[in-house]
Amino acid sequence: MAQGTLYIVSAPSGAGKSSLIQALLKTQPLYDTQVSISHTTRAMRPGEQHGEHYFFVSEAEFCDMIEKDDFLEHAQVFGNYYGTSRAAIEQVLKTGVDVFLDIDWQGAKQIREKMPDARSIFILPPSKEELGRRLRGRNQDSEEVIAKRMAQAVAEMTHFAEYDYLIVNDDFDLALLDLKTIIRAERLRLGRQKLKYDGLITKLLAD
Repeated sequence: MAQGTLYIVSAPSGAGKSSLIQALLKTQPLYDTQVSISHTTRAMRPGEQHGEHYFFVSEAEFCDMIEKDDFLEHAQVFGNYYGTSRAAIEQVLKTGVDVFLDIDWQGAKQIREKMPDARSIFILPPSKEELGRRLRGRNQDSEEVIAKRMAQAVAEMTHFAEYDYLIVNDDFDLALLDLKTIIRAERLRLGRQKLKYDGLITKLLAD
């Protein structure tokens, strides 16, 4: 069976990364594509389930995993730990399923060092004005917070050249098609196709 591909997807807040990934997953069967599930030490919220939204573990368990180098990447955010388990990712990839990982450029850098075969995608907004409009459209933050988010977005966007693919999310449907095209192209790579059609190739080349 062909190995699945790990896709790292990064973007500044407001570029539409999470919406694109969720829309993509709705068009792909679970036996083809899944989103990575992270480990976290934060408390489970109402409606969340262990193993579906996160793997909820204690801080002692998480620190033990750090000591064992079990994470592809990990970080502490607002007093809670979050991390991507190497074993969990590799287990899914071995079944031929592609895995999508929604992560920032720093986490992406850590993962590329440990899994060089991963493919990385950066998503850009069509303009700063549109990015600001999308952030304000959420009606969640003050102008001061939005200004900080915009400054952070610019800093994040400077890392776009570290990625394999670049998508500009101006038209959502077109950006989604671009994302699907990347997956399709990766699945047509010689290595995966050779494993998938091994029996056919053997017959075609037989005397």
